Amino acid sequence: MTIEILVPDLPESVADATVATWHKQPGDTVERDEVLVDIETDKVVLEVPAPEAGVLEAIIEEDGATVLSKQLIARLKPGAVAGEPTTDTTEDTQASPDKRHKASLSEESNDALSPAVRRLLAEHGLEPSQVKGTGVGGRITREDVDAHLAKAKAEPKVGEAAVQAPAAARSQKRVPMTRLRKTVANRLLEAKNSTAMLTTFNEVNMKPIMDLRKQYKDQFEERHGIRLGFMSFYVKAVTEALKRYPEVNASIDGEDIVYHNYFDISMAVSTPRGLVTPVLKDCDTLGFADVEKGIKELAIKGRDGKLTVDELMGGNFTITNGGVFGSLMSTPIINPPQSAILGMHKIQDRPMAVDGKVEILPMMYLALSYDHRLIDGRESVGFLVTIKELLEDPTRLLLDV
Repeated sequence: MTIEILVPDLPESVADATVATWHKQPGDTVERDEVLVDIETDKVVLEVPAPEAGVLEAIIEEDGATVLSKQLIARLKPGAVAGEPTTDTTEDTQASPDKRHKASLSEESNDALSPAVRRLLAEHGLEPSQVKGTGVGGRITREDVDAHLAKAKAEPKVGEAAVQAPAAARSQKRVPMTRLRKTVANRLLEAKNSTAMLTTFNEVNMKPIMDLRKQYKDQFEERHGIRLGFMSFYVKAVTEALKRYPEVNASIDGEDIVYHNYFDISMAVSTPRGLVTPVLKDCDTLGFADVEKGIKELAIKGRDGKLTVDELMGGNFTITNGGVFGSLMSTPIINPPQSAILGMHKIQDRPMAVDGKVEILPMMYLALSYDHRLIDGRESVGFLVTIKELLEDPTRLLLDV
């Protein structure tokens, strides 16, 4: 008797998926609920666990194969142990000692690697067996990979530096695009080609918010258990501006304009797999602490590849913060079917004229890209100015004025 391992139910908007990585090989013993394989869609990575303890009998779809919902990808023999012959793996279990040794090494090196760690290993051309894992059960973490790379860089092999430098300078590596990155590329191209996109700019004096954070950051963290960052101010200011300019919170559907009476804001998050935009929902009902906790949770899930489809769906408006990478100014691209996106940037001290005098102030550029088919110049500029005024006088956010 064997158990069929099937692709999980895919979300309605996902046509197919890709077999990302098998953590087990035919003949390997598996425990109940142990992850067998990662299935990658253009939105999330789905982990397929073993329904019963036993031995993986056969793999039907190898790494890189395109699969559909409920498609057969492997067979599991329940209750068996490694070394017992199964219907499809007699040859494997009777293989030479060298082959069994390689399989054992493969299991030890590839088992339970997260998608982020696998991508990092692939980018640097490393095998899991080269990196010593310090995580639970000897698992390899991102910190382990970074430590290995730092050690390799600090301790070059004797006599190799001069020989390998020229070769390394001219080497190249070909890595297939992830489904997520391909989807993002197609959506960005679609946004450029199917919208009348225009960008307007402004700048904001961040000193009032920085002073407010400095004054209350310790009490805020002690009371709510999370640090007070800039993003909560951005989200609250955007939410209030969306209330005043409903066109920016709307979208075009065919020949209709759809106005949304809720405020779900997408956050652009850079991950090892590519750019994702998880959604913070009902922002008008959230306090500053709730916003900070929600953003932190989404960022951690995005980094670890644990975002659910529901957390990635929807969103009426997007905020992208290139300032964390040092960007001074940019023209962000709209996230369809949304009609606008706000770009935040690096806070930088600049000389400014204040009441006829020159003062050094922490300034930040704001960039609003919008679909001119729906949003006119008056609404776009008014929306951006509202955000500027709320950020320069954050007390208005608390008083709702």
